[in-house]
Amino acid sequence: MEPRTVLVTGANRGLGFEASRQLGRLGHRIVVAARDAGKGALAAETLRGEGIDATPFELDVSSDESGARLRDLEGIDVLVNNAGIAADDDSSALTVPVDTLRDVFETNTYGAYRVTQALAPGMRERGWGRIVNVSSGMGQLSDMFGGYPAYRLSKTGLNALTRIFAYELRDTGILVNSVCPGWVRTDMGGPSARLSPEEGVETIVWLATLPDDGPTGGFFRYKQPIPW
Repeated sequence: MEPRTVLVTGANRGLGFEASRQLGRLGHRIVVAARDAGKGALAAETLRGEGIDATPFELDVSSDESGARLRDLEGIDVLVNNAGIAADDDSSALTVPVDTLRDVFETNTYGAYRVTQALAPGMRERGWGRIVNVSSGMGQLSDMFGGYPAYRLSKTGLNALTRIFAYELRDTGILVNSVCPGWVRTDMGGPSARLSPEEGVETIVWLATLPDDGPTGGFFRYKQPIPW
C-alpha cells in the first residue's frame, strides 16, 4: 500500500496513539487529532522522535464548531474514529440518567458521525478511502447484557453508522468497517486487561490498510468477522 495520510481521533493516548505509531511505521503520514492541543502536540512530537511523519490537529469530536475545521484539511485518505469515553459504570439502565447517555453519545456516536461527514466527501472525490470505527463487543446486539447502558448503546449506534456509511459509499473505493479491539490495557481498559496496546491495534491497522477488494460494512475482532 502506497503512503497515505491518516487521521486518528483521540490519538494522544491508548489505542489511538498506538494505532498512529503502527500506521506511521508503515510509512503513512499521521494527523494526530486530540481534544487537548498540548497533549496532541506532545504525542506528535514523540512519534516524530521515532521517525514518523506526524502532525498534531486540535479536534473535539463532540463539538460542531471544532468538527467544522476538518473541512480545511486536504487529502485525508484514512480515518480512524477512535475517540471515545465511558462515562457510566456497571449500573442499571433503570438508574443511569438520560443526560449521561447524551454525553457519551456526543463523543462515541455523534463524534464519529461529524468526522465522517467532514472527511468522506473528499475521499469519494479522490475515489479511495478507508474508515475504521473503533467499537466494542459491548455494543453487539447478539451478546447484549445489562450494565454500562450509555457505553453499550453508543457503540451499537456506532455500528449502525458503519452499516449506513458502508452502504452509501459503496462502489466509491471507500471501505467502512467496525472493529472490536478486545480488552486492552489502556486508561479505559485498566491494568488487568488481557491485551497490550500493540495487540489491541492489530485489527485497526489491518482495516486501515485493506486492499481494494477488502470487506466493507463488517464488524471484526482479531481480523475475523463477528456478529452484530
